[in-house]
Amino acid sequence: MSVCAVQERESHLKVDRRHALRTLEVLHHTRMMDEKMGKLVRQNKGGTFHLSVMGHEMIGALSALALQPGADWGYPYYRDRAFAIGLGCSLKDLLAVFLAREAPHHSGGRMMPEHFSEKELRIPCQSSCVGSQFLQAVGCAKGVRLRGAKEVVYVSGGDGSTSQGDFHEALNFSCLHQLPIVFVIQDNGWAISVPVEQQTAGGTIAKMARGYDGLSVFEIDGCDYEETKAALGQAAQKARSGLGPSLVVAHVPRIGPHSSSDDPKKYRREEEIVEDKKLDPIVRFERYLVEKGFLSEEELAELQKKHFLEIEEAARAADEVPFPARESAAERVFHPTAEIEERPIETGGEAIVMMDAINHAFIEEMERDPGVVVFGQDVAYGKGGVFGITRTLTDRFGVGRCFNTPLAESTIVGLAIGLSSDGFHKPVAEIQFADYSWTGMNQIFNELSSIYYRSNGEWSCPVVIRMPYGGYIQGGPYHSQSIEAFLCHCPGLKVVVPSHAADAKRLLKAAIRDPNPVIFLEHKALYRQRLYCARPETGPEELLGIGKAYVSREGKDATVVAWGMMAMMAYEVAELLAKEGMSVEVVDLRTLSPLDFDSVLASLKKTGKLLIVHEAARNCGFGAELAARAAEEGFRYLDAPLVRVAAKDCPVPYCKDLEDEVLPQKKDLEKALRQLIQY
Repeated sequence: MSVCAVQERESHLKVDRRHALRTLEVLHHTRMMDEKMGKLVRQNKGGTFHLSVMGHEMIGALSALALQPGADWGYPYYRDRAFAIGLGCSLKDLLAVFLAREAPHHSGGRMMPEHFSEKELRIPCQSSCVGSQFLQAVGCAKGVRLRGAKEVVYVSGGDGSTSQGDFHEALNFSCLHQLPIVFVIQDNGWAISVPVEQQTAGGTIAKMARGYDGLSVFEIDGCDYEETKAALGQAAQKARSGLGPSLVVAHVPRIGPHSSSDDPKKYRREEEIVEDKKLDPIVRFERYLVEKGFLSEEELAELQKKHFLEIEEAARAADEVPFPARESAAERVFHPTAEIEERPIETGGEAIVMMDAINHAFIEEMERDPGVVVFGQDVAYGKGGVFGITRTLTDRFGVGRCFNTPLAESTIVGLAIGLSSDGFHKPVAEIQFADYSWTGMNQIFNELSSIYYRSNGEWSCPVVIRMPYGGYIQGGPYHSQSIEAFLCHCPGLKVVVPSHAADAKRLLKAAIRDPNPVIFLEHKALYRQRLYCARPETGPEELLGIGKAYVSREGKDATVVAWGMMAMMAYEVAELLAKEGMSVEVVDLRTLSPLDFDSVLASLKKTGKLLIVHEAARNCGFGAELAARAAEEGFRYLDAPLVRVAAKDCPVPYCKDLEDEVLPQKKDLEKALRQLIQY
């Protein structure tokens, strides 16, 4: 062998040894932290919930070591502590969060442990919802692709998570767009107490996944160092080279229970547990290191002692971290937003309808900010959505900035969340009808709304979700829903409902610039309405602050509070009654969350009588919240009982006569106002 060949071999051995010893360090820290956490639970030190990682250490550690910390992205699931440690998360922080302390990362006590989040290491805020991370990782990978970056996105889950629709939607989208993502499934054969034969047809997700074109599938022994390292290396290199996604299915034992509240003896045979312990990846790897000559038995013992002491020291330091202050519990629901100075609307320009105003808002914001990306069902090319709102955008800005998605609402919202994580993209997603948003509600309610809160302010989520909503167009039960009350019940979402073109344009521009998630509800029956909704075009820099109501018509005899279609109806009825000398003030809320109740209260002080109008069903509608607030805060100003006009408590039917009977009509508002004013 030549001198060069010998030197090259020695160099490789040094690299291999360095990688192996770093792997051992991560394995030891993960296992010893597991054992320490178990003791701390029994000591009632602050953390009461412990998720065991035992058996999963090798796949997690090697996944982290295949990435570039701070450059690549990680979406680990709750049994992936080895990944977090391997990528560089602080041992002290992980233990402090386990103890529910005010740690600088991983939510600072707001989430259960093992919900990793660290911005510098590019680990976006993770949640408890099984499988929801897959689509967010895909969104992040789409952002990487759009930026042309050489970054890899990693996402992991257990075998149980592959039963979620989000997992399959994520594989589908990543293959359609050939995204730089590595899916890792840590398959221990159990989804809590459900065995794989009751969970996955065919016994492994790898069989099904091979049907996706462009997806490389590796099915490996996740406890074997060399096999696992090789598979992850190939998958990461494929992603970094822009060649598309990979799936690594790693078979591992679950040595510990599912969690500290679980007793596997209730559903597993003792001999199964014993057999799994024989597969312990750490025991196996330690033996491998000695056999390869990387370590002697004595050196191994020294490292075990060293790593144990490091965990003990980290635990001691974590125990000194204080608990979060009680008064901080309700902080960081919304990211602070710059105050918008509202300018008077310039008059004299040509009046445009709402659909054109929204389209123009898109054009102006996409020209101003290259990070604005528009997507959803049928939104691209000449169609521009079923109502034509996004027409021209693909032609103007290219398919990278206005593109179609599969017919999958969870994909749309999850994609938006992931796209927003890079600090560059401002995703504006369209859900074709609000009625179909329910399959995406896990991503909206459990994920999108609370990322800023759950990450203790470390991650914001500047996402706009547009939804056409409402009735009066003979759409039947599945094209007529008004869902604002559901949305307003979810802390962290801003809910905007414009009633005319000028507000729609200014509010959409403000929503796109807002660092918080905004649900933008557009009433279908107002898109082309001219008599009330058409307004002179507002300028490119005219914005309207979210959370500000306005008085569309002043009056002194009674106040009507409304939004969307009902704001137009209320105005028209007020104009009609004015001919008979009745003076009605109309307050258009424009934004339901955050709610400008001060404007409602100011009007109530002035008139003493309040009518609340909404299109949704009466029972538990948003009007009930307004009525409760009025009774609590404005009771002394009331000269008459509160009155509500709303839809009947039933679905909206298709037949026009039946629809008119169910939904509020102008005659209903007129009758209620006459009675209220005469009270």
